[in-house]
Amino acid sequence: MNKQKNVKQHSKVGVITWFEIPAINFDRAVGFYNQVFGINLEISETPSHQMGFFPENQQGIGGAVVCGEGSVPNSTGSLIYFDCGEDIDAVLVKVAEAGGLVQMEKTLISEELGHYALSLDSEGNRIALHSPKPTVQMKPAKSGKKR
Repeated sequence: MNKQKNVKQHSKVGVITWFEIPAINFDRAVGFYNQVFGINLEISETPSHQMGFFPENQQGIGGAVVCGEGSVPNSTGSLIYFDCGEDIDAVLVKVAEAGGLVQMEKTLISEELGHYALSLDSEGNRIALHSPKPTVQMKPAKSGKKR
């Protein structure tokens, strides 16, 4: 079989489709993400796990906060970037209020890509916050002085 043809048939191989954020204290972790992002994670429980589902994006990528066997928070594993819209500063304020810790303040990636910051969530997981370049450029304010 031609490998090139096989790759085209499976063009989504390697694309992120799901993520899980481990938690020890499920209620605290769900509260953190609800407060920081102004969302309501949908809760589901099985005999062995509790899950709080994030809303899926337009591409169908979703994820959950998970508490149960094998769910061990850490600050050195994979890094998930959360979209903060155009106001990353407002989200950073909520991180500390919700029991997290800002590790790296708002930092410019580039004019084209916007800003990011690094935080620990309430469980000690390292997460990234991303604010893309604004779609509307603000014009500088005119000074009131006339010449």
